[in-house]
Amino acid sequence: MEIKSVSTTNTRAIFESQQRTALQLKKSGTSERIARLQKLKQTIIKYVERTVKALHDDYKKPIEESNEMDYVIGEIDFITAYLESWMKPQTVDTPEAINALAGTTGTSKIISEPKGVCLFITPWNYPFLLTFRPLISCLAAGNTIMIKPSELTPHSSAVIKQIVEDAFPEDEVAVIEGGAEVASKLLALPFNHIFYTGGSRVGKIVMRAAADHLASVTLELGGKNPAILDDSADFGDAAGKIAWGKFFNCGQTCIAPDYVLVSENRKEEFIATMKGTMEAMYGNEGPGTDNPSYARLVNANHYHRVKNLLEESVSSGGKIIAGGKTDDSENYISPTLLENVTSDHAIMKEEIFGPVLPVMTYSSLNDAIDYVNKGDRPLAVYVFTKDKVTSDLIINNTTAGGSVVNHVIMHYFSPFLPFGGVGNSGIGKGHGHFGFLDFSNQRPVLEL
Repeated sequence: MEIKSVSTTNTRAIFESQQRTALQLKKSGTSERIARLQKLKQTIIKYVERTVKALHDDYKKPIEESNEMDYVIGEIDFITAYLESWMKPQTVDTPEAINALAGTTGTSKIISEPKGVCLFITPWNYPFLLTFRPLISCLAAGNTIMIKPSELTPHSSAVIKQIVEDAFPEDEVAVIEGGAEVASKLLALPFNHIFYTGGSRVGKIVMRAAADHLASVTLELGGKNPAILDDSADFGDAAGKIAWGKFFNCGQTCIAPDYVLVSENRKEEFIATMKGTMEAMYGNEGPGTDNPSYARLVNANHYHRVKNLLEESVSSGGKIIAGGKTDDSENYISPTLLENVTSDHAIMKEEIFGPVLPVMTYSSLNDAIDYVNKGDRPLAVYVFTKDKVTSDLIINNTTAGGSVVNHVIMHYFSPFLPFGGVGNSGIGKGHGHFGFLDFSNQRPVLEL
């Protein structure tokens, strides 16, 4: 499926129209913003079946993993319920020293105003969820938005464009399809805020472009997310949750556990448990290319990158315990468990973003903590333990975008928790009130 390129003239014209509309939306009230969100919700409901088909057409994503719009609709309902209170000016104290200096009694408040025209550059791994969930926050904050969806999932990008065009005029929300050259054209425009989801390499390009216009940014990146198990952990429970989080969407999830750290004296027990869990999920031979419930890697480039990481690790002493089957014609890699991996292996130097799970060992929890801290700050740290002292020790001595104790990924689904990275795994926080704040300027007003 071919995506047509967009001229610089067209993108600038849309941008300028959105600048004018942004000035009007700045004055919009709660009811007007909720009406826009409700229009989006009804449009999304109308297109749900097309989103599922598009995901399958792009990389054979199974229907069991294609309910992205459920979470989008849930976010609309959540924000709609709270938006009125979020939009109210927040009254704060005025110091007596200011009153004395001014010779009068002042009042202080904080108002949340829209940032203006925002650019979204969104990813391919969950194209609908990771486009529309932040879009909801951005709309709630009163902004206009231009969206550049990923060219790697063209069927999904086409449906995203259809939904947006059905729900909004172009001067409020517009979708601009295309590849890197289109992204470059858009990044040259003086947006007020840029929201990017993807890898850290492109994230740095986005941040440099934003600097030219001093635009604020939200970067949702990724990283090597460890799952740390202590000796008290329930291995059967942990293995099931780690396998689900790791192999869902063929491992193409930014908050999937990227590797496991387990103590040396329980390594073999964990490996046996994990292998048994994988066999129960996929059979002794793995899901196979005929299994409609297992996705593919998104394209040949990504497939060969992950395959090369696996092969390099094996050639350097790594050992495949389960899985390891590949099919070049299908971009297929079966769920794979890997041991005898060291920090020198390429697979431990970059985010895998595929269905390969290395298992590493530690001699003490402090060693595990030190290993995590030697790398870039991850998007998530997962801890499996029955001992709260252990979970507190690990969480208090590491830094991550988020953490879950005795599960993986689940923090993403709570609208009450902020979601985002730290350092190399991202900048800014989203979801619920945190997303509203991220797309708003907190403007102080002192009246004397």
